[in-house]
This record gives sequence, C-alpha cells and structure tokens, in this order.
Amino acid sequence: MRTLICFLPLLWLGWACSPSASAPTPPSYLSDYATAYQQDPRAANLQWFTDAGYGLFIHYGLYSQLGRGEWVQLTDTIPVAEYAELKETFTAADFNADSITKLMLDAGMQYVTITSKHHDGFCLFQTEQTDFNSVDAPNCGRDLIGELYEACERKGLGLFLYYSYGVDWKHPYAYQHDDTWRGARPTYPEPQPEYLYEKPEDFQRYIDYTHAHLRELLTQYPNIAGIWLDPIMGYYTKPELFPIDSTYRLIRSLSPHVLISFKQGANGEEDFRAPERNAGAKVGEQWPAALIAAEKNKNKPAEICNTLQDHKWGWVATEDGKHKGPDEVMAILQDARAKGANLLMNTGPLPAGAIPDEDKQTLREVGRRLRAE
Repeated sequence: MRTLICFLPLLWLGWACSPSASAPTPPSYLSDYATAYQQDPRAANLQWFTDAGYGLFIHYGLYSQLGRGEWVQLTDTIPVAEYAELKETFTAADFNADSITKLMLDAGMQYVTITSKHHDGFCLFQTEQTDFNSVDAPNCGRDLIGELYEACERKGLGLFLYYSYGVDWKHPYAYQHDDTWRGARPTYPEPQPEYLYEKPEDFQRYIDYTHAHLRELLTQYPNIAGIWLDPIMGYYTKPELFPIDSTYRLIRSLSPHVLISFKQGANGEEDFRAPERNAGAKVGEQWPAALIAAEKNKNKPAEICNTLQDHKWGWVATEDGKHKGPDEVMAILQDARAKGANLLMNTGPLPAGAIPDEDKQTLREVGRRLRAE
C-alpha cells in the first residue's frame, strides 16, 4: 500500500510517504471538508459537489464578438483563416473575475464552469501549445482562466474547466468531417489548407496536444474542482480514436481530488453525469457507445446544464431582452432538485466579457429567493 501511495502527484508525495508530516491543505472551496479530504480527496470533492447544488456556466470566446452563438464558425461556415482573425479584435475588456464571483455569491451559487477551450480551439488560458489564446491576443493579453481561478480561491468557490476534447475546428490533425456527425468539422465548400488530417494515425498529434493542455490546466491551476469534457458526440462518433482511459489516467495522476465529467459518460469512470436540459433525456441511440456509457453512469450524481437564453450557450444578440426570468430559473432549479441533480445555469457574456444585465438581475433575484427559503 505504501508503494502505491507514493505514486500520487508531487503535491501529495511528501505527505503520503511521510506519515508524520502534516496533511496537505485542501482547496479553499473544500475548507469545510478538510477531514474527509485528508482521508480521500476525490470522495470529499464529490461530496462537496453533490452538496453544492447550484453553479454558473459561462460560454465565452471569440464567437461572442459575432453574437450568433458558440457554433457560429460551423453554422455560418466561416473559413478557418477568417475566423482566426477574431483573435485580433478580442479584448475581454469587461471580463471581471471579481464581479463574476460576487454575482455568484449573490445568486447562491457554489461553483462556476467556464469554457477554457471551446470547439473553435481558442483558449482562455496561458498555454505553450498554441498562440491561439487570450494571452497572445494583441488587444487582450490576459489569462482569463487564471484570473477567475484566483478570484474563486479568494472567495471559497469551486472552478470547473470546460474543455472541448471531442472536437476542435482549428487544430490541423483533429479528425475531418464525415457523415457520422456534422459537428466534427464545418462543411466548407472548398478544402481548408489548415486541415492536415488524412488518416487515423494523424489523430495522435491532436491527442498529444490535448494531453499537453490538460497538464497545463492541472498544474497552473492545481486547486480547480474538475475537468468538464465536451462534446460527447465527438467521442461517440469515433471512440476508437480517443484513448479515453489514458486521458483519464493522466488527469488522475496530476490531481488527487479533481472530478471528471464527459456529459452522459464515455467509459464509466466519470465522477458525475452532466446532461443538457433534461436529466431523463435519452442519448443518441445511433451510437452504441452512448448506450453503454449511459448504463455505466446511470447511478452517478447528476448535474443538469441549462441556459438563460432560449437555446444557445454563447451570446445571441437577437435574444437580448428575451432571456429566462427568475420564475423560470426557480422552476428549473426546483425540477433539478426533484431529480436529485445539481443545476448548472449558463450565461453568455457580451463581446467584451460583461455578463448581460438581464442575467445579472435574474440571478440576483433567484439568490434572494433562495436565501428566503
């Protein structure tokens, strides 16, 4: 047993192999679970998560500048090079981690999940793997994930990092579009010179890239609550391409407490399910891997994600003034509670990063009602 314990990450190595040493300090959001954390960090984190009940989802990236949702590169078939130009005008001038976390506390939320990298491949964190990120954006120059991480640490809030693992419309060796799932690549009328994928063996370059990203995320921000992988259809379409077991082993090796979700599930080793909108909805039966994963994870804790807009997650300009109000959010929250699930309620920040005023008003009113319960 002692030999196995010593294979834990360096963060834990000194304590685990020296019983006389003091136990490590848990992340600030787990301060009330310190005793359980010393015994089993991941179990303590999962207990905190199920107790937390309510969190904020944030979809923010280059697509926010266009105001047509987070899938706009695919739906509008924007060429790779043209879409990449959005990096030059990305400012995040109104993205304020302190204001976001204050809003969460006012709303009665215990954690936040943010898009560290969405399907377009743009990263909101410091990375050595690509210059397609907020730090290298000439009019931004900021590690937005790092800023939110520090604010969460100060205020005792959990932070989950959404990461698009199953799809990347920017990386040259992510797999090409085929008839099995339209989301793999935009259906461009002309071949995109940036796309170099030719055969399944090429995909390993993309996997190496994602694993390098996961190492960066888990070492730069060691006290995050979890990794929230997406989109699961990318995995269900080509499960033979994704070394999901080794991906999970990498995450577990880097953090003793971090939780993993991958929507309904991939190999059954996820810590919780994270279905969209309806916890009882069936996953696509056209993918055998989906049914297998759903069966393996059916008794896991659940988190239902929903959005304050009508359907899309990134900001949609034409929906301004039409977002869900407090009564609707309370009904959705009560429904999630009745199903024994958390609610992860999404907002799509405006182009410069500010949360829409109507969303702030709704979330604060929900928080007021929750405090009055």
